[in-house]
This record gives sequence, structure tokens and C-alpha cells, in this order.
Amino acid sequence: MVTMMYDVKRVSSGIPGFDDLIAGGFPVGTTILVTGPTGSGKTTFGVQFVYKGVEQYGEPGVIVTLEERAQDLRREMKAFGWDLEKYERERKLAIIDGVSAVVGLPSEEQYVLEGNLNAEDFLRYLYRVVKAIDAKRVVIDSIPSIAFRLRKEDEIREVLLQLNTILLEMGVTSILTTEAPDPGRGKISRYGIEEYIARGVILLDFVEKEVELKRYLLIRKMRETRHSMKKYPFEITEEGVVVYPSGEVY
Repeated sequence: MVTMMYDVKRVSSGIPGFDDLIAGGFPVGTTILVTGPTGSGKTTFGVQFVYKGVEQYGEPGVIVTLEERAQDLRREMKAFGWDLEKYERERKLAIIDGVSAVVGLPSEEQYVLEGNLNAEDFLRYLYRVVKAIDAKRVVIDSIPSIAFRLRKEDEIREVLLQLNTILLEMGVTSILTTEAPDPGRGKISRYGIEEYIARGVILLDFVEKEVELKRYLLIRKMRETRHSMKKYPFEITEEGVVVYPSGEVY
């Protein structure tokens, strides 16, 4: 039997220390689920992936923010020294505001989702924005907010399948975030299906260590990639998420 060897084209995550765990980066054009409890760093991880893609690799990116207004996201990311507006002006970065219309506020953003958008409209709009700036990276924060927005949680599986298909067709490398209700008991996604649709699954969580909560990262799945199943410590520093691949494993 002959084993076929082939090189997988990879995209750097922009997360220091993380690419060491996944053979150099995410496979190009793949969809990654980043899951974890509230406050575990999912949004920062996703935005860092897109921002560093622009800053370090010249790859345009789209951020779909469904949990907070675009202006709030920009302000928060400045804490890491990330100037999202600079790259927006250069048309290398686009932020889709998916919050304002839902809460009934006017938006001055260039890219805004309407309040009564259905799944097909959402996917069509995302496709248009990706093509407008020739994006290579996308982050959608978050899946539960898509379901809330569509008000059809029973159809979330179909929507996620459609979303994943379109992302794969566009050839972008994507991060989707979702809530992990109870990682300790194996419940790592809100609907129990997100991890099956994504080609990679990364869990961000906390562990109590000497009466202090410590952050850790676990790669649950990554297709086309050899990876460890250990828990690795990470921190959210002044410069964003940093993973310690040779650090203490909890």
C-alpha cells in the first residue's frame, strides 16, 4: 500500500505559540470553531486572527460582530494596540455591524445587517462583503447570536451547514465562535452540532490552580493536521492572546 504524501497549504493564526501546536498554521480555506465559556477570550482570539492576517501577512479580513457594536469592538481592541480603523480605511478590513439594527439603534457603519434579515440574506451579504475587499480571513462572533437574530433556533443546523458551505466555496479561512455550556462534561457547544460542522475545534477554558483561575487551550479537532490533545496554558496579554506550547500543561 502506498501512502500519499501532500503538503497542506497553511495560514498563520497570528497567535504567538499556537502555530507550533498545529504543524505551522490552519489549513487554508478551513472553518474553525473556537468555543468556551463567557470571558474565556474567544472574541480576542478571533479578532487577532483577522487583524494579524492584515498586519503581518497582507491578507484582508472580515469581522462579523453580532454581540457588540462595531465601535465598542474597535475601542476594546485598541487596548492591544490594534488599530482596526486604519485597515478599514485602507479597505483591508471590514467590520459588519450585526447588533445595531437588532437593538433598534441607527448605525453609521459602512457594513450593517438589517434587523429583519433571514439566513439567506445574511449569507448573501457576507459573501458580498468578502468579495468587496477580497478577504482571505473571516471571523463570525458568534453562532448563538446568529440563532437569536434569526429567531429560528430549530433551523440553526441548516443555517450552519449553509454558512460552512459558503465559507468553503469562498476559499476563506474562518473562525466561528460559540458558547461552551459545560466543557467539563463534554458540552462544548450551545447546540451540540457546531463541532461536527467545523473542520477544527479549539476550546478555551479555565482551570482552578492554587485558588486562582488559569486559562488553558485544548485542540479538540483539526483536520489535515497532526496535533496534541494536551491542555496548554495561554494568557491574554497587552498584545493579545499568547499560547505557551512548552509551558506547564495543566
